[in-house]
Amino acid sequence: MKQRLVQLIAQTDLAVTEQQIDQLVGYVAMLDKWNKAYNLTSVRDPYEMLVKHIMDSIVVSPHLDGERFIDVGTGPGLPGIPLAIMNPDKQFTLLDSLGKRIRFIRQVIHELKINNVTPVQSRVEEFQPEIGFDAVLSRAFASMNDMVSWCHHLPASDGCFLALKGQFNQQEVTELPEWCSVTEVKSLQVPELEGERHLVILTAKD
Repeated sequence: MKQRLVQLIAQTDLAVTEQQIDQLVGYVAMLDKWNKAYNLTSVRDPYEMLVKHIMDSIVVSPHLDGERFIDVGTGPGLPGIPLAIMNPDKQFTLLDSLGKRIRFIRQVIHELKINNVTPVQSRVEEFQPEIGFDAVLSRAFASMNDMVSWCHHLPASDGCFLALKGQFNQQEVTELPEWCSVTEVKSLQVPELEGERHLVILTAKD
């Protein structure tokens, strides 16, 4: 599995250390193991997880500006755990309302010795951070409108929203609230993943 991940990463411009490879593969192994009992992801095959979960998350890594990030509706830690492994110098808060997911994430950071992740069990609208985040990440929300509406209290004044999407849908942009606008859309290349992937960057208007 390690060799397979190295092959996939070789198809990108990402620089990954031996330790990071071990942690990423370790995460997939734990996800596979826990999935049998806890049903954390619909992807059952660990080799498929490498593409659909690991690569699909870490291609966002070069686009993370800032120090503090929150992954909202993180599920079993996606994209937060892979991004935290890739960026040990940045801090990640992983938020989910389901206890079993947060328990899994706690176990992951314990076993894989990831020390830049804070798991939080809470509904997003009830979570009040002491200081705002540089960026709010999510690949779980159905629409960008839902994401910015529910998470509007999370970014710092100069922070942004990073929405991981499949196809970029212009219709979603027209549905955004008045105070928010799309500042950039980046096309993401995920090795061996079928379909388009985009990173949509949104900010509050001054």
